[in-house]
Amino acid sequence: MQVSRNDAAYQVTAQPATVGKIAVVRVNGLGDLMFAFPALQALRETFKEAEIILLAKAWHRDFLEGRSGPVDRVVVVPPTPGVGIAPDLPGDPEASAAFFRAMRAEQFDIAIQLHGGGAHSNPFTKALGARVTVGLHDADAAPLDRGFPFVYYQPEILRCLEVVGLVGAKTAEISPKITVTEHDIREAEAAVPGGDSPLVALHAGATDPRRRWPPEHFAAVSRAIARAGYTPVLTGMDDERDLTANIARIAGEPVADTAGRLSTGGLAGLLSRCRLLISNDSGPLHLAAAVGMRTVGIYWVGNLINGGPVTREMHRPVLSWRLDCPACGRGIGLPRCEHNDSFVADVSVDEVLGQSFALLGEA
Repeated sequence: MQVSRNDAAYQVTAQPATVGKIAVVRVNGLGDLMFAFPALQALRETFKEAEIILLAKAWHRDFLEGRSGPVDRVVVVPPTPGVGIAPDLPGDPEASAAFFRAMRAEQFDIAIQLHGGGAHSNPFTKALGARVTVGLHDADAAPLDRGFPFVYYQPEILRCLEVVGLVGAKTAEISPKITVTEHDIREAEAAVPGGDSPLVALHAGATDPRRRWPPEHFAAVSRAIARAGYTPVLTGMDDERDLTANIARIAGEPVADTAGRLSTGGLAGLLSRCRLLISNDSGPLHLAAAVGMRTVGIYWVGNLINGGPVTREMHRPVLSWRLDCPACGRGIGLPRCEHNDSFVADVSVDEVLGQSFALLGEA
């Protein structure tokens, strides 16, 4: 694999003490942030005196502000096509111009693109005006100062670690770790007060509907969990209230429904209080692992390659091996069809319950 290079990049690798500011571009979802955390930790361990600035969304700032960890500061990126919003959506030219003026005034020593193949994010990263730019490049993306080609199927945690390794950043930590604060716990306790029975969380949402296990399957798991003496807790975003309410109705057993009631920090606090999370492949699943919680994740097999947990002591993925669309039969390797039918519906309730009770028995 050919790696692009320049002399300035080699200088910062050899002399990390000369680096004062590092910008990291990661303007996407909760799971994506979790995947980047070992790489951020590697930067912190290697560039001990540098200020690490995450260029991201407003919720990143709200979640990370005041939380110990490798990020010193979050700067919110204005709506930018292909970087934070869809490429075909209009941005805000005035806000973008002001943003890039401010970023160039920061005089970053290194700007690291952890935002994918680079078709949009590499020009964005170059415009920051850093002394050295680092990141991957797809076939249609201009390369940065240091990088190599983007290959889709690769564990995201290792992808991010490989990118920061291009400037010499190293760590022994390959699992994300998030600090839970007292504020997180207080918010979680306001939503779900403590009780006599231990909590088990269930997350039925996912950004891509093809990654969603059917609601009736989650209801069956919730019912079995409740009858085993645990309190099921349904989690979800505000727009998933109907989904969680439907699951609670089908389950027919008492549940705690927190959909739309918790910030990201409050969700971290809630998950830290639970014995287990049973979830689709989604941000809360990866957040749960980062706060030290046991997880059973429901994955389409291809997504396991990129987003699956790297260890198995506390994390048990259950897989669908489906390779074609349930509605039209189009193969997964072909251009995507218009259907959003679940690719994981064939994962059995018994398999999920088996893995869940095995982990609960070890808790």
